[in-house]
Amino acid sequence: MKKWCILAVAVFLISAQTAYGAKVSHRQGAAKSPAKAHASKIKDDPYKSFCVAEATTGVMLDGENVHAKRAPASVTKLMLALVVMDKLAKGEVKLTDKVTVSLEASKMGGSQVYLEVGETFTLEEMMKAVMVASANDAAYAVAEHVGGSKEGFVNLMNEQAKALGMKDTEFQSPHGLPPSKGEKEDLTTAQDLIMLAREALKHPKILEWTAMKSEPFRNGTFIMNNHNKLLTKMTAIDGLKTGFYSETGFNVVATAKRGDLRFIAVVMGSPSAKIRDDVTMEKLKKAFGQLRMLSIVKKGELVDKEVMLVDGKYRKLKGVAAVNFLYPVPSEKKGSVKKDIALPEKIKGEIKEGQKMGEILIQYDNQQVGKVDIVSPVHVPTANLFTRFIRRLGLNI
Repeated sequence: MKKWCILAVAVFLISAQTAYGAKVSHRQGAAKSPAKAHASKIKDDPYKSFCVAEATTGVMLDGENVHAKRAPASVTKLMLALVVMDKLAKGEVKLTDKVTVSLEASKMGGSQVYLEVGETFTLEEMMKAVMVASANDAAYAVAEHVGGSKEGFVNLMNEQAKALGMKDTEFQSPHGLPPSKGEKEDLTTAQDLIMLAREALKHPKILEWTAMKSEPFRNGTFIMNNHNKLLTKMTAIDGLKTGFYSETGFNVVATAKRGDLRFIAVVMGSPSAKIRDDVTMEKLKKAFGQLRMLSIVKKGELVDKEVMLVDGKYRKLKGVAAVNFLYPVPSEKKGSVKKDIALPEKIKGEIKEGQKMGEILIQYDNQQVGKVDIVSPVHVPTANLFTRFIRRLGLNI
């Protein structure tokens, strides 16, 4: 009988403890729900930062958290392309160079074109793989070829970033993959990426490569498709780069052009590619509605002010504008444009065609916004010795 009593008490205690545990568990779950809701809200934010700017002047139209440091992921490859362009300009490499794939390059994960050790491709083929397919293996191979090593190339990337004034940027890799244990991640900001994109746009090859929707590789046996689907979603968008890995979200640096007006949009930390693309298109469409491009100076435009030529075959000369000058202004605002001519009264010696004579200083709304060189439209040889002697006597011939 005692045994049965003891057993009944034990069953009662176990049942009571189980019921209490269930209540505690339920209360703990209720306590965590606001945190889960907050985490969900963070995840659903359309972006962590963004910036929109006019490409020629860098004038920022809109932005949020533009100085927040974030990992750019494969957007990093834009800096790789810029370093390659710099080396091409200096004649240190050529697009026809043969790039040999190392063991390290062949091991790169993520997006790739499945390079094998010992394979060789031209530098241009590799750059297409980097900029179209976002190939990490090709990026590593290019870095080794151009910089001598991955570390050497990353140093070049950081030197370039410093030269551009990208104060909140530091690269650790040529490709933007998430760091391995104990390594640092690449970091930059939306505003710094505007600077990078503006510089990249000065190189037609970068725009050409990043505008390709698809491109064959390895003698056409492999078709590379561009990760930037914005190229097919908005006709004005014509290039630059996307990037993604799970810890940093979906990023993009996109550029769009209508007529003479070009914008750059940076969106970082979106929860999905679709949201990132939708935000980018929305921001760019808004930008096109905000500004128009005003033509202020036209290349070859005659400057209505003469310069005396002390030694020239001709006595006087009017210069011309060396380049076009356009400036973005608000769509609803005309503003006031003022052009000041800065020219010397006299110029000595022979005048070569295209030689700088002075400057056109341009103001918009009482602020100087640019200047254009005034150049000679013709070659003016020096006059003969007799003519120059007579002129020095004060006779006007």
